[in-house]
Amino acid sequence: MLTLGNMFVLMLFATGAAWLWHSHGLRERALERVKQHCARLELELLDGNVALRRLTFARDAQGRKRLARVYNFEFTVTGEHRHPGTITMFGAHSAQIELAPYPAPFDDTPPVVEVTRPRAEVIELSQWRQEHTKWKP
Repeated sequence: MLTLGNMFVLMLFATGAAWLWHSHGLRERALERVKQHCARLELELLDGNVALRRLTFARDAQGRKRLARVYNFEFTVTGEHRHPGTITMFGAHSAQIELAPYPAPFDDTPPVVEVTRPRAEVIELSQWRQEHTKWKP
């Protein structure tokens, strides 16, 4: 027979399962946002994964404190070094994506820069003093 205590435990497990299911969906949404961001910056997302770092209270764009999920991920520019990044999510909405400093990729051809040098003119000191004296006689 189903007692009130058994019903409470069953509801507790159902709530926990629903929270885990919802959290998994939010993690997948964070992963999609990170993939889009990395593609836009021409970076490679390593391991194709984001990992929950912490649940915290953070300020949103309006300055209110809200429950936020912070996920970690790693990316690379050249394929040699791993660089960390984080994404902060307020529910299903991403607040910010932070990337650690990374070296900018270089093209094979350096940019062409024209250097113009000023002409050198020789000025007599006595002539310059005559033109730039405050008190002319």
